[in-house]
Amino acid sequence: MSTEFVPTFAIVLIALGFLIWGYNRAKPFGKLGILAWLQSVVLVAPWLLFFGLVALGIYVNIIGIIFLFVASSGAYIYLGNRLRSEGQDAVLRDRAAQRIREREEKSASGTESSLVVESKDNVETSKETTQNETEEVFPIPAEDLQKIKGIFALDTFFSTQTISYQEGAIFKGNLRGEPDAVYSSLSKKLNHLLGDKYRLFLVESPEGKPVVIILPRTNDPKPATLPQKNLSLVLLVATIATSLEAAALLLGFDWFQQLGRYGEALPIAFGLWLILAAHEFGHWFYAKRHDIRLSLPYLLPSWQIGSFGSITRFESLIPHRAALFDVALAGPAIGGLVSFILLIFGFILSHPGSLFQLPVEFLQGSILVGTLAKAILGSSLEATLVDVHPLVIIGWLGLAINALNLMPAGQLDGGRIVQAIYGRKTARRTTIATLIILGLVAIFNAGNPIPLYWGILILFLQRDLERPSLNELSEPDDARAALGLLALFLMLATLIPLSPGLAGTLGIGG
Repeated sequence: MSTEFVPTFAIVLIALGFLIWGYNRAKPFGKLGILAWLQSVVLVAPWLLFFGLVALGIYVNIIGIIFLFVASSGAYIYLGNRLRSEGQDAVLRDRAAQRIREREEKSASGTESSLVVESKDNVETSKETTQNETEEVFPIPAEDLQKIKGIFALDTFFSTQTISYQEGAIFKGNLRGEPDAVYSSLSKKLNHLLGDKYRLFLVESPEGKPVVIILPRTNDPKPATLPQKNLSLVLLVATIATSLEAAALLLGFDWFQQLGRYGEALPIAFGLWLILAAHEFGHWFYAKRHDIRLSLPYLLPSWQIGSFGSITRFESLIPHRAALFDVALAGPAIGGLVSFILLIFGFILSHPGSLFQLPVEFLQGSILVGTLAKAILGSSLEATLVDVHPLVIIGWLGLAINALNLMPAGQLDGGRIVQAIYGRKTARRTTIATLIILGLVAIFNAGNPIPLYWGILILFLQRDLERPSLNELSEPDDARAALGLLALFLMLATLIPLSPGLAGTLGIGG
């Protein structure tokens, strides 16, 4: 099996397995489950078709790719509207059936069927239950715990059980409204009663049931310490050095051996710094919009391409999954857009006699870059060497840096995107799948150390997921889900090389 074929084949198999597994999980939930499964199908189908054809050496032009994703996004949004409509109808039917049962039970017992009286009885029963539960020792002071219990109501979250948890408590019960409205109501009541002393999380339990978790403010993420800030500064200096060295090697000399020639390497290194700065600006801008505090970036120096991007930590709680998505996507989106523009301009400015001469095999290293090169440079790719402008190198390196950070694993931007859209269980599975694929690529392509490097980085530093958002139950909207899938698709199209068959079809390399 060829090296180029391995990752593509693995992705197609994993996607097919995901669809089959999803269908089996969806069947027991009836119409709602099937609609949710179909949403996954319409988003994954273009990936399967595109990468399946790539594996077979069949080329789909850019117009066909755009059509696939426009049609897929439209179908996804339509199914999302149907799913919400059916879900609301199901909730109304369940509530009506519950009220009928409650009235029948009251009538059978010979008591008056008054919903108001019954609600009061339920509240009193709940109070008796929770009073018995408070016999357990809680880290929250008893007075505060009683006030916290007072925030729950029949029309928001009906608490049935209280459990001690870390430095706070878990409240099990029944969600009686939309997660956004319930979270807003509960958090306002908590803040009114106890100020900024506690944090309220609305999350899903391992059993798939909504629960409320209350933790003290002291459990919030801590700001970076002075040693951590110093580490960020050291990594910044190291990245400046490795960027200059990578640029110098592209120009044919070793900067560490000839420090005085830094001026020659500076333009290319500056292009890389611009892309890194754009990436970090995207994270910072959307974090500011959602009132989220970020740490200083911990840049990852690289001898091969100057830098592998950065690690950025959240230093405050994330309000909801949509905010996590926005912050995670904004960095690679803006950094990738800058890289893409530089790449396009580089191809346009390329001409015989340009500064760099690349072996044509170099342009076979990426589906996205190879197809763009063919569209702009045309028949010149049939030669053994291709003259390209320096912006091509800078743009391509920038795309690679942003694509690597979009891998769907742990606390990488791609892992955060998957966690925001699909939840923590799916994010754990994609992390494992990413590590397996990186391991396979490292085995079949031992001459390239980058997959092994990233596998080790994820395994030891980035494999853990982000902590849950304050409101973990509200999912991002359909537009965000479509954007996330598009970003992950472009990541794959950037990192996966052209198969020999497809390269020959395109006329890249004769």
